[in-house]
Order: sequence, then C-alpha cells, then structure tokens
Amino acid sequence: MGEQVLVAMSGGVDSSVAAAMLIDEGYEVIGVTMKLWGGESDSGCCSVSDVEDARRVANLLNIEHHVFNFGEEFTEHVIAPYIKDHSDGRTPNPCVECNRHIKFAKLYKRADALGLNLVATGHHAKIVDKDGILRISRGFDAAKDQAYVLHMLDQSQLKRLLLPVGDITKERVREMATEIGMRTADKPDSQDVCFIHSVGGRKKFLGERVELKPADLVDEDGKKVGQVDSIELVTLGQRRGLNLGGDQNRRYVIDIDKKTSSVKVGPKDKLLVDTQPVSDLVWSKDAAETNYLIQCSAHGTPRAGKLILDGLEPYIMWDEPQQKVAAGQSIAFFIGDEVIGGALASTVSQVPVELNG
Repeated sequence: MGEQVLVAMSGGVDSSVAAAMLIDEGYEVIGVTMKLWGGESDSGCCSVSDVEDARRVANLLNIEHHVFNFGEEFTEHVIAPYIKDHSDGRTPNPCVECNRHIKFAKLYKRADALGLNLVATGHHAKIVDKDGILRISRGFDAAKDQAYVLHMLDQSQLKRLLLPVGDITKERVREMATEIGMRTADKPDSQDVCFIHSVGGRKKFLGERVELKPADLVDEDGKKVGQVDSIELVTLGQRRGLNLGGDQNRRYVIDIDKKTSSVKVGPKDKLLVDTQPVSDLVWSKDAAETNYLIQCSAHGTPRAGKLILDGLEPYIMWDEPQQKVAAGQSIAFFIGDEVIGGALASTVSQVPVELNG
C-alpha cells in the first residue's frame, strides 16, 4: 500500500471523488467525516444525511471510515463567535472560521494522533510550489474556485495538504462520480451556512439565543425614515428588507451604530471609500506590504489595492474607490492566482469619496 492520507469526506461529491482519485494514485485512503452541528439543519455540509452519504461512499470505495465529533469545538470557535459578532454589529463569515479552527486545525491534530502525515479535502483549489514556498492557488474551474476560503493556511499546513479536484472542473467531478457509481454524483452543492435552517433563517437562529433589538433607520441628516425589527440582522450595503418604499432613490445601509441603536441609510455612492481598515492578518509565508488583487467575499470580483502596514492600524488603499466591506468579513490577498494571506475587515472610519465621473 502507498502512503496513508486522511481524507475529509463531507458527504458531498467533491470530497467523494477526491478520495477515489487518491486511491487511483496509490494512496491508502482513510475517510473521516466531521460531525459539527447537532441542531436543526437542512442545508450546508454537516447534517445527519451527509454523514450517511459519506459512509456509503466509503463502503463503495472499500476504505476505512470514521466519524469525528467536533461539536463542542464547533460551538466554541464558530457558533459562539457568530452570535457575538451579530450582537456587536459585525457580519461574520462562519464557513471561513470553520475552515480555520475546525476543518484544518482540529483535523490536523486528529491526523497527528493517528500517526498520519497527509490530509486531503475536496476543495476546488491548487497548491503551487515556487522555490520551496507553498501557496494556495485558484482552482481550474473558475466558477467553483475556493481559494478564498483557504487563505488562512500556512506553510506547515500546506506541506501536508492534498487537493485532488483542484485540477479538474466540477462537471468532470460529477462525471467521475457517475462512472464510479456514487450516490453523491448529482447531489447539489451546499450553499448556505450549515446551522441556519431555511425556515426562520438567521432571525430564528439568533432570536433563540440573544435578544434582538429594534433600531431606527435614519437618513444622512439624522432624520428618522423608518425602523427595522433587529439591528443584529442588518448588514452594511443592505437594501432589501428595509421597507423604505419603492421610490426611485434607492437607499442602502451605509452605517450601523449599535450604541445609538440606529442604522444610517443613503445612496449607494456613500458606501464608497478609498481605504479599508483590516485586522487579524494571516500569511501563507511572510507579511508583505505590496499591491494585491483583493477578494472580499467567496464569489466576489477581486479588486486592486495596496496593503499598508505602517501606522497604528493596517489598511488597504484601493486603486479606485470601492464599497465598504462589512466589519467581520474575510479578505484574501492574491498576487495573480496565488493566495498570499488574508485578514478580517474592521470598522471603516474614513470619509467616503465621491464617484468618479
């Protein structure tokens, strides 16, 4: 048998095919499914049915399969911060934090306990080696690329990681699953946060755990123009759900003030800024103050800017005015297709700039 590798099998088609590809390459594959969320779930990647799907694929591939219960760790590192962030007026990215604290950190520790060096996942991304420095790079299928959500991985983690499906399209992944006879071949991609149920959504989830407080909607002059049921559910740039009427002057959330329980609304150009403060910087290798392509959401278009590290607070200087990024959102720094590092957006204090032209 070849070298052993621990494959994170979520029950989805990508991780299922990743396991099969590694078997074909001669590895001895040990499948593992992480049980993370024990509450209601009808989407995402950690429901009871997902565990069963992964087990059936493992049986089909004739490989060893384990279920690791990381429920307590998931609550500590993902659920609790998610609730706190919303309570504090931030907009968290729980899937990135799950990757950071659970799907890699905890999984690597479990691999160590089992005496395994290699770990693999079904993410659509690549690992490139340039002069001994490893970087996450965009996957072959641009529409399914997941490099953004892996921006936190460092050299010690990248040296042990395999990403088998990063060099093929999602269409080919499904074709391979069909050829092998996997029940996951046509399984839809997970789209939503796994612990947020489609019935009730964030409002129900948060409302059962914290007091949701109403807030006044105010215009740029401070005049009250409406009200929202919960300031905890409002996010920067939001337009829908504000009940401001259908006039031609569309208004967006341009500021959230928890202290005064007010949400400022205004035209979209008031969301534009020339700088974006960041915090919690992470690097695949070393910190670098340079020009980047900067991605601010999982499927967002990268924007050009320079990371400035001098002074009291690191920040991005955009090449052209860009929309504010909600505090708490993840940001990834790219050079070309390669991830150099990442950060979290922090509170914007700069004065918005006017639209060019």
